[in-house]
This record gives sequence, C-alpha cells and structure tokens, in this order.
Amino acid sequence: MFLAIEEMRQSKLRYGLVLGLLVLIAYLVFFLTGLAYGLMQQNRAAVDKWQADTVLLSSEANKLITASHIDRHLADDVVADEKALLKQQAGAAWVKEDASSDDKEKISVFAIEKGSFIEPNIVEGRLFEKAHEVVVDKSLGEKEGFELGKMIHLSAFDEPVTIVGYTDRAAFGVAPVVYMDFDDLPTTSKVPNQDDVTLVSGIIVRGEVTAHPEELEKLTTADFIEHLPGYKAQNVTFAFMIGFLVVIAAIVVAIFIYVLTTQKAPIFGLMKIQGLSNGFISASVVAQTFLLSGLGTLLGLVLTYLSSLALPSAVPFENNWIFYGGVGISLILFALMGASFSVRSIFKVDPLQNLS
Repeated sequence: MFLAIEEMRQSKLRYGLVLGLLVLIAYLVFFLTGLAYGLMQQNRAAVDKWQADTVLLSSEANKLITASHIDRHLADDVVADEKALLKQQAGAAWVKEDASSDDKEKISVFAIEKGSFIEPNIVEGRLFEKAHEVVVDKSLGEKEGFELGKMIHLSAFDEPVTIVGYTDRAAFGVAPVVYMDFDDLPTTSKVPNQDDVTLVSGIIVRGEVTAHPEELEKLTTADFIEHLPGYKAQNVTFAFMIGFLVVIAAIVVAIFIYVLTTQKAPIFGLMKIQGLSNGFISASVVAQTFLLSGLGTLLGLVLTYLSSLALPSAVPFENNWIFYGGVGISLILFALMGASFSVRSIFKVDPLQNLS
C-alpha cells in the first residue's frame, strides 16, 4: 500500500486524470440509479402505503387495475381478514376554470371509504369530511395554485373540489394521487333492463383471503405492482444501463492500469533485481486500483447526493443508500477484476533485460 500511495503522489497528473474519469463514470451510474429508483417509486409508492397482501381485480382485467370493473356487491362475497374498496381513475387537475388551459397536471384519483386501512396519512391539513373535498400528494401541493384551501378542477368532475389536506409519498402510475370519499366519485355501468350497477376498480386485502367469487382474480401485491403499465420494462431498461456502465467502468480502469503497468516494466525489472517479489509488486498495482476506484466511487456518490439537493421536485429522483451501496461495491469489484489483467503482465517482466 505504501508503494502504491507513494507512486500516486509522484505522478499526480497521471493518476488524477484516471481518478477524474472514474468520478464521472461513478457519478453517472449513481445518478441513473437515483433516477431509476425515483421512477420506480413514482409508479408504486401509493400501493406501498396500503401495506396490503392481496389485490382482487376482475378476471378480465389482465391484472391491470385501470381495466378492472367489479360490481360492488361482489365485495360482500369476499371473505378476508381486512378488506377495502377502491375506485381508481386516471385524469388531470387544473386551477383555472378554462378546461383548455395549459396548466393541467396528470393525476390518479383514488376514491376510498373513510376509516379503511388504505386511508392516507395526513402530513398537513385534514382528511376529507364531505363531498368535493380532496387530499392530495404533497408533490402536487408544491405547484402553484394547489395550496391548502384552494379550489381545483378535476377531469372526472363538473364541479370544482377543495384541497383540505396533504399526504406524502402517494404516487401511482408516475402521477400524484388525489384521494376523495368513495361516494364522491360516481362510477356506474348502465346494463339493459337493470338498475345502475356501482363499480369498483379493486378490492384491497390485508391478511388472508379465504374465499372470493370466481369472477375475481387474486393477486399478491408484488404481482400487482409487477404488472403496472411500463413498470417492469422501465426497471429492466435501467438495470441493463447501469450494469453496462459498471462493466464499461471496469474496462476503462483495466485499460488505464494496463497502460501504466506496461510503461513501468523497466522499473518492475529493477525492483525484481533488488529482491522484490512478483506478489509484492502485484499487490501494489491492485492497491492502486482499489484506491482509485474507491475514491472515485466515493466522490461520485458525494456529487450525486449534492445534485439531488439541487434538483427540482419535477425530477423523479430519490436516493436509496442500499442501492448505492450495491452499485458502489460492484464498481470497485469489477475494477479490481479488470486490474487482474495488469497483474499477469508483471509476472512476464524479465529482470535480466534491465541489467544492460
């Protein structure tokens, strides 16, 4: 380690360039990881808040809540530890009365029964108590015109609604959630020769489901999330991007270390003449790689965290230190694996060639 550090001190510019490149690569990898995790949470955060075990959807919905329409009376035939009814509807919200205005925000409406376990936590204000009152995710409340007490317009309503409370970490389908009373969102289906049938999108269950009508499909919460539109494809895309960047970083480190090692072949020959073993010299090269990759990874992580503090709320970025830890360890390990090619060249150095 001493030899590795001393050599880096003597060649500050050379190793500084290598370190700078590693910092930029690590910063890019960590930033993409934060974006991937942020987008993941934007898809599923509201579902995670349920802390549910099972979701029941109509069997024809192809595991999509947006396509699920269930007769409310079927919920009475569901035998479960704890269940809650949910109406879900995608839409838009805006402040001005003109529906053609450009200030519309994409939202997802959750109509729930008061007192059910999927009721949102309130971080500011209060829960809705009467018709045309809503609770919105705080990210929506940060936008102009969506403050507490303000009246906004929703695409599902003819009349404006009033924001009475904020909740946090409530996003679904990359859109903030607007919560309202179950009976405030009219969802009916007109069937010939029948009265209007009240429909729900899904039945959320906490605990065990011991019986349910065959018209319903039972999904675990994990399976339900996995089938959210675009969720799996998005995660796989980011996983491949991050994985390739880690491999590219390892290749770059290996190339730089290999070039530096071959340039120092005469020096290694003299060191062998002085009695230094191949193992000692190889350990020095590995130590240099470890220091460079470790320091570059750490500085890239610091830059990522500082960037996250300056990003606007519109950017779906979220830090996850467990993911960062895994990515950081991968960067270092792959860099060390890449440096192993340089170690092989050390063993091939013939000290007799340096006697002349």
